[in-house]
Amino acid sequence: MSALAPTLQAFFTDRLIRQRRASPHTITAYRNTLRMLIVFTAQRTGRPAHRLDVSDLDAPLIAAFLDHLEHDRANSVRTRNARLAAIHSLFRFAALRHPEHAADIERVLAIPAKRAAHALVTYLTEPELDTLLANPDRSTWTGRRDHALIMLAAQTGLRATELTSLTCADLHLAAGAHVSCRGKGRKDRITPLTAGTVAVLRAWTTERAGGPTDPLFPTRRGGPLSLDALERRVTHHARAATCACPTLATKKITPHVLRHTAAMRLLHAGVDTTVIALWLGHESVQTTQIYLHADLKLKEQALNRTTPPTSRPGRYRPPDQLLAFLETL
Repeated sequence: MSALAPTLQAFFTDRLIRQRRASPHTITAYRNTLRMLIVFTAQRTGRPAHRLDVSDLDAPLIAAFLDHLEHDRANSVRTRNARLAAIHSLFRFAALRHPEHAADIERVLAIPAKRAAHALVTYLTEPELDTLLANPDRSTWTGRRDHALIMLAAQTGLRATELTSLTCADLHLAAGAHVSCRGKGRKDRITPLTAGTVAVLRAWTTERAGGPTDPLFPTRRGGPLSLDALERRVTHHARAATCACPTLATKKITPHVLRHTAAMRLLHAGVDTTVIALWLGHESVQTTQIYLHADLKLKEQALNRTTPPTSRPGRYRPPDQLLAFLETL
């Protein structure tokens, strides 16, 4: 067995699990990336995976693998950069164990991430949100559950994993009503609830009648909703609501769009971005800046405070024939 196999094993067991206490999602993402890399390298070199060495994963091969992700697997630039981050993490760990490969490792670590286009976030306006909330059939158990779930998501901005992980004990509807959750990076946070959300959730929990450790939004069989099931329910109600609100058809509605909606509602209410970052559980305030870019009302207010230019309308006409010729090129 080559030096790569024990290094790869130690990277997961020692570095990620024992030292960094990485989340299961991180471990799964890193495992998928490195598994694809090993398969790609084995096909390129013609050697079985357990015979590969650290020197086989040189910078040209890593660059070819990244091109393979973009062109053959049709991965986006963001996905490509996430895969590269996992590879860099492995090679930083390998640098400590294999100084004899320092030159090759340094070349791999020098491969830069690509710049990705930053699209404006999608969020729901107040009429669109009201229409979406009105769509679940509250004469049924499933409809009442979905209505409470969508209202909680749009008001608190919880992530999809945070929503599906909520238990009945995480909801506090007495004085100072709030919901508590463990978010990304194992950070605990609490989010206050409005009176309207409290009323809906109080009715739901009374009907739910679950124990403290039971999921707040269960399936018909009593288990927690999966991420796929949550997305299907939100998408189903969004499609059904397009008849009453046609603008919903122009947007791809997902649970994360409800999170964006909560952030934009706070921004429109005049809440500072630092508070919004705490509300959403962002690691950095810079992450919250995306909502400033998407807020057209804020930009219109800034435009109204400026003095319009006094230039007269009309097209530029060159004063000379030679300049006129150059303008036609």
